Amino acid sequence: MTILDRLAGHAGQRVAEAKKGISLEEIRRQALSLPGGGFAFENALKNPGLSFICECKRASPSKGLLAPGYEYLKIAKEYEAAGADCISVLTEPKWFLGSREHLKEIAQTVSVPCLRKDFTVDAYMIYEAKVLGASAVLLICAILDEGQIREYLAICNELGLSALVETHDEAEVSVAVKAGARMIGVNNRSLKDFSVNVDNSKRLRERIPPDVLFVSESGVRNAEDVEKLREIGADAVLVGEVLMRAADKKDMLSKLRGQVPCAAAFHGGQEG
Repeated sequence: MTILDRLAGHAGQRVAEAKKGISLEEIRRQALSLPGGGFAFENALKNPGLSFICECKRASPSKGLLAPGYEYLKIAKEYEAAGADCISVLTEPKWFLGSREHLKEIAQTVSVPCLRKDFTVDAYMIYEAKVLGASAVLLICAILDEGQIREYLAICNELGLSALVETHDEAEVSVAVKAGARMIGVNNRSLKDFSVNVDNSKRLRERIPPDVLFVSESGVRNAEDVEKLREIGADAVLVGEVLMRAADKKDMLSKLRGQVPCAAAFHGGQEG
């Protein structure tokens, strides 16, 4: 069993527990009673130039604890002040030490659209994301089939939520396209050994239709990596660890954009 299998299995257990407190019917009612989301997340990525999705992440399975003193609201406000186009918030509690409350509080505090970064295995999690204030959810092709992705995209459309459909290889990109994804992410991190290769985005770029937003996830370490992704026509990059480890997040984001010399940019294996 891979770590992704364990993450998906634990997500199913979390949903079962959540349903004991609030039923699927009730969480759906709550979500549908809210104003439509207007697909704010994907619209934010349509701005000219390369967009940045900055991630709030306390830990990861491969890197362990990234932020011992995890001041997530302070971090989110720093991202907003630095000009982040969107913010990704981990809500997976066991391996990433995330929380639904983190997302709820961040979404209430900042004005930029937020992605619920989690392992969506049930429609419940989509309705819950809407209630928590998210503008987008993550759908991972490696744990969902085409039928599930179509179903979840339809729910997102009903709620005005954007869906970032994550892929790792040619077959998954094909599934995402056929399912009707408007926003496809290519994860540069291998699910087998956690190695990172930004060239994975370059390899899969031509398989993503020009009218579909293309997001490169994981492995961005410096301005050179960002420039490579800009050159292949990425619409956005999702950046996690390099920002989480930076003492001055505004300065690091400027370095990644190539706005200041990046000699001090963090080098080494990164995780988005």
